[in-house]
Amino acid sequence: MYDTSDLRKGAKINIDGQPYIVVDFQFVKPGKGVAFTRTKMKNMITGSILERTYRQGEKFEKADMEERQMEYLYPEGELFVFMDQKTYDQVRLTAEQLGENKFYLLDNLVCDVLLFDGKPIGISPPIFVELKVTATEPGFKGDTSSGGSKPATMQTGLKISVPLFVNEGELLKVDTRTGEYVERVKK
Repeated sequence: MYDTSDLRKGAKINIDGQPYIVVDFQFVKPGKGVAFTRTKMKNMITGSILERTYRQGEKFEKADMEERQMEYLYPEGELFVFMDQKTYDQVRLTAEQLGENKFYLLDNLVCDVLLFDGKPIGISPPIFVELKVTATEPGFKGDTSSGGSKPATMQTGLKISVPLFVNEGELLKVDTRTGEYVERVKK
């Protein structure tokens, strides 16, 4: 059980049988009256935002969450198939459940699959993935590494901004938390 003093950004709690993650919170101690915590939470299944105020001392049920390492296998129509590396069980997630993370999925990529009551609800890809540039404008003579950027499309359909010196066919390291270019990968 959680107490209002345990509410922090990233805390996962169960409200009315649904998993929520705390996106923002603010502790308020008025001059008169009881202290309270104002929260903004996101439903981890539907993505809806819930804003609530809780008095000091209220209790919360911890969400029954589990993360398992699973390997991404392949897309199956509108679904994405993952396999548990220990039990070889397969689970399927929809594009809505994956959100922007679907653009970082490469065959055989190991991800943390988030399970709520044994059902998959989302994934956490590795912090960095290596993706190949499939489309970008060519660089021009005189371009420097410190000046400007251009759009590029990666092999998974992800569109990012890259430095002017990056060309098609190059392998880039991309940060999955921000969706930004990190560096070129030399092989």
